[in-house]
Amino acid sequence: MQYPVSEHFASFQGEGMHLGRSSYFIRLFGCPVKCPWCDSAETWHPDFKPKSVPRMSVEELATLANAAQPEFVVITGGEPAIHRLEPLVDAFHGVGLPVHIETSGTFAIPESIDWVTVSPKVYRDPLPELIERADELKLIVENPDSIKYWEDKLGDGLLRADRPVWLHPEWSLRGELKTLKLIADTVSGRGAPFRAGWQLHKLYQVR
Repeated sequence: MQYPVSEHFASFQGEGMHLGRSSYFIRLFGCPVKCPWCDSAETWHPDFKPKSVPRMSVEELATLANAAQPEFVVITGGEPAIHRLEPLVDAFHGVGLPVHIETSGTFAIPESIDWVTVSPKVYRDPLPELIERADELKLIVENPDSIKYWEDKLGDGLLRADRPVWLHPEWSLRGELKTLKLIADTVSGRGAPFRAGWQLHKLYQVR
């Protein structure tokens, strides 16, 4: 089994509940969601995608990740769930590495994945079962209606007391005070499950 790999690297998790923990990232090619502000457009956009897409075997990826000795592996994209991930997850588990996934929630994922971060996008509806399964949700605040949009769409599926909902400014808006104030007011005024999110790895200038 081989996978189209955009990049793979040792770093740390820059977002969410596992913030700051050492991680090995596997970024796969391909995404049908195609957000206009995508920060990994090189995985799908014809203007950025390379002419030749490198493919790596399950064994190669498991060996490289294991050699880096991270606390866990993160499979991301693009949209990683468009690929058959069971062999890859099994290989990481075989060398003792927990597996996390970052997904838009638009495609089914293996039950064996250890941690599920779902970041739903307005450009393609997430699967209700993935919203239910997610260990954490990450909402991208790209306009003043972003939070209300997901509250209306997901209802009680969003506002579970036992699961954080991270509010991230769309990265090009990270310095826009209106966007930051919306997030700050929501978190300070309403509390759980809302939490203010950030991409800490970018402050450290790492991937």
